[in-house]
Amino acid sequence: MGRKAIVWFRNDLRLHDNEALTDAIQNADDILPIYVFDERVFSGKTKFGFPKLGSFRKKFLIESVLNLRSNLQAHGADLIIRYGKPEEIIRDLALEIKSSWVYCNRERTREELDVQDKLENNLWSIGQELRFSRGKMLFHTADLPFPISQIPDTYTAFRKEVEGFVNIREPFDSPKTMNMVHTVMDRGEPPTFDGSCIMNNHIENVKIIGGETAGLNHLHEYLWKGNRAASYKDTRDQLLGWDFSTKLSPWLAHGCLSPKYIMSQVKKYEDTVIKNQSTYWIFFELMWRDYFRLIGKKYGDRIFYHSGLNGKRCDDQVNPDWFDAWSNGNTGIPFIDANMRQLNQTGFMSNRGRQNVSSFLVKELKMDWRMGAEYFESQLIDYDPCSNYGNWMYIAGIGNDPREDRHFNIQAQAKKYDADGQFVKYWIPEIRNIDSHSIHAPESWDDAIYHKNKYSRPIVDLAF
Repeated sequence: MGRKAIVWFRNDLRLHDNEALTDAIQNADDILPIYVFDERVFSGKTKFGFPKLGSFRKKFLIESVLNLRSNLQAHGADLIIRYGKPEEIIRDLALEIKSSWVYCNRERTREELDVQDKLENNLWSIGQELRFSRGKMLFHTADLPFPISQIPDTYTAFRKEVEGFVNIREPFDSPKTMNMVHTVMDRGEPPTFDGSCIMNNHIENVKIIGGETAGLNHLHEYLWKGNRAASYKDTRDQLLGWDFSTKLSPWLAHGCLSPKYIMSQVKKYEDTVIKNQSTYWIFFELMWRDYFRLIGKKYGDRIFYHSGLNGKRCDDQVNPDWFDAWSNGNTGIPFIDANMRQLNQTGFMSNRGRQNVSSFLVKELKMDWRMGAEYFESQLIDYDPCSNYGNWMYIAGIGNDPREDRHFNIQAQAKKYDADGQFVKYWIPEIRNIDSHSIHAPESWDDAIYHKNKYSRPIVDLAF
């Protein structure tokens, strides 16, 4: 009887550059891939009572899992799908098939750590081993010039010590074939949910489809067919449309795309098409992603604390009415409301929009930043715990930011990034008849806008 290994897929829903899958195939004679929809996540609530997975995240996740199954089947394997508690389901499966090991890519934040620690203990109790690999980052921690405890507390310092000095390892190829554990057990199907609210024609919903296949196709189209990497730095702060940014983050967040594979393709693009500030900026943003994950590893649960990394007391409040106005896009501030309505109707928001709406919630409404972070956790298709909470702490002045008084002037930002008002008009039908020039002008905040066009008065005086 050959050695059997279970491959536990988590936020690594791909075949290419999957270290855990590669290790399992190399060390076992037969593998049994499994994905478990954790009931505490799929149907759970955040501390402030938001669904942990909103409809957009659920849809993308289910699409990704089903695409993983399809890709595994094309390589001679299959995917077992279950719903419940992974630490119990996988232990029972290990007993049933008499496996030798369970392989997975390691996670680093609290909820995921708790699950993998419980599974590890459960497996030890039956004489089996949980073997960890690294599947999330651009760089390997072993290649960095400092231990985790000495990760610099500003991104600039981290970047200067890493870029140009630390090589990015080559991504693993997708396996050619896989030997599947012979079993007659039910393969299982994903849980169902009410996704009626996401059936619309917004371009984000049409093009953001879960799964490795869609992610690889999107990357190819962005780099090679659309040639858009050449202008990324110039267009990345635009708001309306599809092509202005890479839109890779949903596939990165679910592990449908590997950051190492993305960079290998960018390098080829630089070698054969063009190498400029825009192609560098894709690397720059992927380093930010690594940096937030390393900070999460360094500080642990502190990235979720009210006081953040520096222990600073936040003098804020919880005002349900104001939060509802913010989250529903009914503050009366067009630029804020347009971005929030986009989020609620698509599960997506631009980076520029995220900075502005988070600054508004924290600095203008003086609300507990964790409410906003949890709302984003629920709604964003590309939610990643370290990046999400790292960015919210950054805005709140309690994270990796030497400027604790960081404050976005919403009106100035609106004029700069939506000068003709087209983004605001697209998402707020109530003001589509207003002259584009006046939407972001000082006089646009008076009663003529908020009453004649049946649009609400601002909930807070921004002293424009």
